[in-house]
Amino acid sequence: MSTAKPRKKGEPVRAESKAEAKGSERTSAATNRELLYSMLLQRRFEERCAEMYAIGRIGGFCHLYIGQEAISTGVMSLLRADDYIITTYRDHGQALARGMTPRAVMAELFGRQDGCAKGKGGSMHMFDKQLGFLGGHGIVGGHIPIAAGVGFAIKYRGGDQVIVCFMGEAAVNNGAFHEALNMAALWKLPCLFIIENNRYGMGTALERASAIHDIYKRGASYDMPRDVVDGQDVDAVRKATEEAITRARTDGTPTLLEIRTYRFMGHSMSDAVSGTYRTKEELEQYLKRDPIALHRQRMEDAGEISPADVAAMDEEIKKIVQDSIDFAEQSPELPLEALMEDILVETTS
Repeated sequence: MSTAKPRKKGEPVRAESKAEAKGSERTSAATNRELLYSMLLQRRFEERCAEMYAIGRIGGFCHLYIGQEAISTGVMSLLRADDYIITTYRDHGQALARGMTPRAVMAELFGRQDGCAKGKGGSMHMFDKQLGFLGGHGIVGGHIPIAAGVGFAIKYRGGDQVIVCFMGEAAVNNGAFHEALNMAALWKLPCLFIIENNRYGMGTALERASAIHDIYKRGASYDMPRDVVDGQDVDAVRKATEEAITRARTDGTPTLLEIRTYRFMGHSMSDAVSGTYRTKEELEQYLKRDPIALHRQRMEDAGEISPADVAAMDEEIKKIVQDSIDFAEQSPELPLEALMEDILVETTS
C-alpha cells in the first residue's frame, strides 16, 4: 500500500510511491527500444489522427492519447497473448500498444471495411478478439462490471490469464466502479483495474468532482491491493503492473492502480488544445515530463541509443503511419446492406 502524499491542485505528478522504478531495476536495452518504439508510434499516429480529423477524413468523436503513452506501453509490454484488455473511448494508443496494426486502427477511424470492426465501431470502439482486446466503451464506467465478468470467466474455467481494465478518473464516482471492485475482491477475480488519472473528466478537474483526491485509496474499501504510480515513467508503470499481474496469476487477487498522467491535448478534438478549464502554464509544466522524452533521455544517458538512432526510428514510424492513411483511403466503405449484419451471434458457451 502506498504512503504517497496528497497532490496539490495543478501539481505535476512525481514518482512518489513504492512503484517508483529504480535505476538498478531497469530493463534491457532491447526492451527499452521496444518501449520507445511503441510510445513513439502511438504519438505519431495520434498526431496524424488530429490532422485527418481536421480535414474531415475521420468523423464523429475522436479522443487522443497524446501524453499518456507510457501507461499503454508499460502495461501491454507485460501481458501474455492470452490475456484480456477492456478500455474506454480513448483507445487508439492502447490498441496499437497491444499489437493491432496501424492499418486496422486507421481504417476503423475512417469507417472503412478493413478496420478492426469493419468500420462500424469508429474511434471509440476498437476491438480485436484475437488480441484479447475487448473493446473501447463509450459509456463512462459501463465497462468495469464487464471486466469483472471476464475475471469471473477466467476463474470459472480454471485459467491463469488476467483482465486489465482501463478507466479515467471520472469513472470512480459511478456505482458500477464500486460494485465491480467489490465483486472482484469478494470472489478473488484476476482483474487489474487501472485508473488513468489525467486530472480532468472532460473539463472538470478531479478536485471539483471527487471528495478523495488520492483516488487509489478507494481500493481500501474492498481490502484490495492499491498503489499510485507515475504515469509519465514507463519503468514505474511496468514495475507496478508486474507486481499486480503476479498477484492475479498466483491466486486471483485483484489490484487497483491509480496511474497519474496528463493529456497534452484536450478531452476530444472538439477541445483540441488547452480549453478554458486549465491554464497554459499548467500545460507547459506537464509538457516538461513528456513520457517519450523522459524514456529517450534515460536511454541516451545509458548509452543505449543515439540521437541518430532515434531520428531513424522516427522516420520509419512516420512512413508506417502514412502507409496506414493510404491504406485507409483505399479501403472500401461498407455497402448499405452491411447495416443488417453482425447484429446477432449464436454461441455455444
